[in-house]
Amino acid sequence: MDLSAKIKGIKYKPFLCRDLEIFEFNNLEKALASSASFILKINKENKVAISWWVSAKRTRSYPYARVYDTLGFSGKKITIIPIVKDEGKEGDRDFLQWDTVSLMSLLGIYVIIAYYSEAEPSKRYKNKITNQRFDTNYLKEQIKNILSYQSDALHWNIAHIDNAGRIGQKALEAYDKISKKLKVEMHSRQSAEKRIDELLKGKEEFMNLSRVLAEKAQRRERLTVQPKENLSGTKAIITIQNYLGGLYYFTADEVEVRGNNVFLIEGKHSKTNSLPSLEDIKDGLLKMILFTNLEDVKADGEKYKPIAVLKLTVENHFNENQLSSSQREILKLLREEAKNNNFQIQLI
Repeated sequence: MDLSAKIKGIKYKPFLCRDLEIFEFNNLEKALASSASFILKINKENKVAISWWVSAKRTRSYPYARVYDTLGFSGKKITIIPIVKDEGKEGDRDFLQWDTVSLMSLLGIYVIIAYYSEAEPSKRYKNKITNQRFDTNYLKEQIKNILSYQSDALHWNIAHIDNAGRIGQKALEAYDKISKKLKVEMHSRQSAEKRIDELLKGKEEFMNLSRVLAEKAQRRERLTVQPKENLSGTKAIITIQNYLGGLYYFTADEVEVRGNNVFLIEGKHSKTNSLPSLEDIKDGLLKMILFTNLEDVKADGEKYKPIAVLKLTVENHFNENQLSSSQREILKLLREEAKNNNFQIQLI
């Protein structure tokens, strides 16, 4: 099913954000080493909430959960995403996608496109690196720029994309140095440069390249069922238009049409626990933020009322009596969040 929708703004109150530790600006390196999300105190007047992605790929290390944890902060929210993460020839290599920046823009989160400048050799694999660390001087400079930036996150992110090619070059140079220093072979620089060259052509090229890849991924995702999903309905493609006319491509795990209601369902599944993990739930909640703010939802020219649903399933059927006290607390807060933000929870 192909749906179109509009988003004019985001209204949402999160209930499951964890308490974020506060770090001084000069301790940014320590903050990144110890916390996935944190508050950075710039000076007496200014603080920002920061999350960071281990990799540009959203399926690794629950970046959505990290971003979610900053949403309770009332000031500027920043997320740091590596433009490329190369783990060495025996590891993975991921590149930043425009749809990732798009989603952050819709959520009002400022993106810093960053690069890793230090790493350690893997103890298990000859051509693999681990414990990669960002160039913190570069990050500090960008954080200060965001602090003095007067426009919203969407405009910052669009302008920041102009620098993507330059940042990509810095990333490749840094990996060359890491490779020489640690005597570890990385993935082909030539193929990485092709991707980076696309970025150097500027924002439009990057947006178009990423959009094509996002559409392909969206269509692939519609055809596949992830092991963390336990689904029965039809997958759907949702093309969302923002107030500037920009288009964003997302998928709904499952869609059901009943009368003029369309149920947009995000599924999370646990094989071993009596409730999906808190990270999985937060990952699903980021889609609830989108789905609960959709307007003018249409399919084949017909207008529908969207109803957002977070579907949590466990291997041998959900049983509330089997929950631990911490899981009960999570479920209690999740129900409050659903009630407050007008989405449904299915427990199966």
